[in-house]
Amino acid sequence: MYRATPEEMGISSSSITAFIRFLEDNRIPAHDLLLARGDALVYEGYWKPFDAAFCHRMYSVSKSLVALAVGFAWQDGLIDLDERIFTYFPAESAGQTDENMARQTVRHMLMMSTAKDDGFWFADKPADRVRYYFENSRPSRPCGCFFRYDSAGSFVLCALVERRTGKSFMAYMREKLFDKIGVSENITCLQCPGGHSWGDSAVICPPVDILKIARFTMNGGSWNGEQILDRTYVETAVSKQIDNDYWGENLYNTQGYGYLIWRTFDNSYFFNGMGAQLAVCVPDKDIILMFNGDTQGHDPVARNLLMEAFFRLIVRPAANMPLPVNAAGAEELATLTASLRLIAAAGESYSPLAAAIDGVTYHMAENPMGITSMHFTFTEDGGVWHYINAQGEKTLPFGLCQNVFGEFPQDGYADEIGTVSGQRRYACAASAAWTEPHKLALQVQIIDTYFGNLHAVFTFGKADCCVVMQKAAEDFLDEYAGEAVGYVVTE
Repeated sequence: MYRATPEEMGISSSSITAFIRFLEDNRIPAHDLLLARGDALVYEGYWKPFDAAFCHRMYSVSKSLVALAVGFAWQDGLIDLDERIFTYFPAESAGQTDENMARQTVRHMLMMSTAKDDGFWFADKPADRVRYYFENSRPSRPCGCFFRYDSAGSFVLCALVERRTGKSFMAYMREKLFDKIGVSENITCLQCPGGHSWGDSAVICPPVDILKIARFTMNGGSWNGEQILDRTYVETAVSKQIDNDYWGENLYNTQGYGYLIWRTFDNSYFFNGMGAQLAVCVPDKDIILMFNGDTQGHDPVARNLLMEAFFRLIVRPAANMPLPVNAAGAEELATLTASLRLIAAAGESYSPLAAAIDGVTYHMAENPMGITSMHFTFTEDGGVWHYINAQGEKTLPFGLCQNVFGEFPQDGYADEIGTVSGQRRYACAASAAWTEPHKLALQVQIIDTYFGNLHAVFTFGKADCCVVMQKAAEDFLDEYAGEAVGYVVTE
């Protein structure tokens, strides 16, 4: 890819500015935004501390890469799309007697029209996630009857590629695709119990890597004149194979589904990951949007706002010829881009109550979080939340209306293998704001190989406090959800 100005490629700098301001005004937690047209990168913006080198968790964007891996294995003669999945996993499926599941094919799984709903492997913590998939005892339905989101099915397809190729997901894709299109050496994938790649959720890479892969699909599977993956397979994968609009809602994610790839507005398609990891491909305008953020807890509203604004402000006004030079618009966009910062808690940075409660210890009644006592200390521009829970004494520094970056103090969360306790703490950004003179809202954003967020609102009385905590994270922060009441104990 080469770099060009937006106007050279028929897109107004002012339109991009309007799109970014829309994200900011609606407090959509953004991390990065890349915009390409044809082979030109026309915009690249990062919300600090994120930058071009940051390896971002792509969540279910990973599934779309699995669809390509299945395509390569099919092209290599290793997989038959209409073969039953049981054929490839005879040992794991031997105990499964459900006839609907027995008839499930690779193609059914690519289309997410499978026989059974997922189990919840995060809670069940199986020793082998592939075997866990086939031991599913839930009620079934005939395969192919309708779309039903099946994350575990795409995980098993990734395991299928690894079994048939004898290579890891990333090694096979490196050989077949990554080196040919310039994907970085930094792309990786976390693991699941049983030694399988976490292909449905855990590819981690710089955002430009996904942009290149999206460009490859927009090229119909070719790169620099070489047809790397069968064009018919790619065109099928990005086309509507099954309806997913049950209620006639006409939303960004109800426009149909291909092979682990979503259809969306204006004859477009996209790779779609939890928290708004998005690669949106618009063939009719030859435009690609790459976006990373963390809208967990804000969806589906946030993602629908983002997608509608992208088409309204960027795609539909895009011209089919270069636009006049727009020096003022380019300068405004550059100034805005330089100012981008990760979203922080909104409200007031000062309350006279801060001095009154500084250092005051609250003894907590029994609560779901297991917090036994807590207190706050404040500085002019931040503070520290001190508390004791089942792990012992904890401290969390935060900024007032600005982020403080550090480590979230909880131990034992998963690291390289999902659901398996790790030995490190997750990096985080913590901020707080006074939303009322007696009410402090704390916001924690986990920004690591795992993403999530925690919101805690503390309300202070004369000799008591109340707190309500809500978390949005896939398999952690469970200790930080619920309500608690605390009291000042005087001697």
